[in-house]
Amino acid sequence: MLMSKHVNAEEEQLRKEIAALSDIERQAFYAAVRRELKDPDTYAVLNWFLICGLHHFYLRRWLRGAVNLVVFVVAVVLIKTGFGVIGGPLLLGILAIELLALFRSQIIVQDANNKIYRRRLQQLHGEPV
Repeated sequence: MLMSKHVNAEEEQLRKEIAALSDIERQAFYAAVRRELKDPDTYAVLNWFLICGLHHFYLRRWLRGAVNLVVFVVAVVLIKTGFGVIGGPLLLGILAIELLALFRSQIIVQDANNKIYRRRLQQLHGEPV
């Protein structure tokens, strides 16, 4: 589970590294990451209205999004075909997990954005990503 203090500490370290860049490098850095950064509100809306995993795809967490989508579809199919005893708890389990993610959307997206910053800094310094 993501801890707010760890994510905030990482963000502060990234800010220091970005501040150490030259003005030209910093400008190029921000121009490059601007298109990649994720919005916590978009993540929360996708989570709230489309419980089938689209918010994971938004953060490029392909495997988690696919698993979430498959489990959601299986649960709905089970409920529709009369196996609600299995599908109902499965759907409730997904809803409980995703409700937690909804309330933690700020920190989840902040962590995803930190990873974007870190990857871009590594590319800028010529380090392997």
